[in-house]
Amino acid sequence: MEKAKKVEVVEDLKGVFSEAGSVVVAHYSGMTVAQMSTLRARMRAEGASFQVAKNRLAMRALEGTPAAGIAHLFKGPTGIAVSKDPVSASKIAVAYARENDKLVILGGVVGTQALDVNGVKALAELPSLDQLRAKIVGLLQAPATKIAGVLQAPAGQLARVLSAYANKEAA
Repeated sequence: MEKAKKVEVVEDLKGVFSEAGSVVVAHYSGMTVAQMSTLRARMRAEGASFQVAKNRLAMRALEGTPAAGIAHLFKGPTGIAVSKDPVSASKIAVAYARENDKLVILGGVVGTQALDVNGVKALAELPSLDQLRAKIVGLLQAPATKIAGVLQAPAGQLARVLSAYANKEAA
């Protein structure tokens, strides 16, 4: 690879690491092209990406980024799963690693916090950002629904009492 191309790759990776909400590093040794394509398609569907980069270039790109704490993971055939959402990349990578034993999770980073394998697996079990937002909206709407029900109950009871008196007088 030419020096200019290496500099370009390092700058691209530096941008990826700087903007990422989470990064997961994994070994992919022995995976077929079809398996890699499946993994990448799943990542893309959730707004994440999976790419392979030369270890030396990735370590250079990590310098000065929030993800610098994972430089020690770049040994052997490593792939990088990246997402802006802190949960997506780890969730998909862990799920795919359960299906395909050739993808081995090494660790990752969320923000500036480096994670080991167990940390990435724990992160994968958390609900996604959209799921958390839906829960918050549900929690906010529940009290309003209850208040509306409480306010409508006396009016409904009054209407039933008046209806009963009207039926009694008509009979």
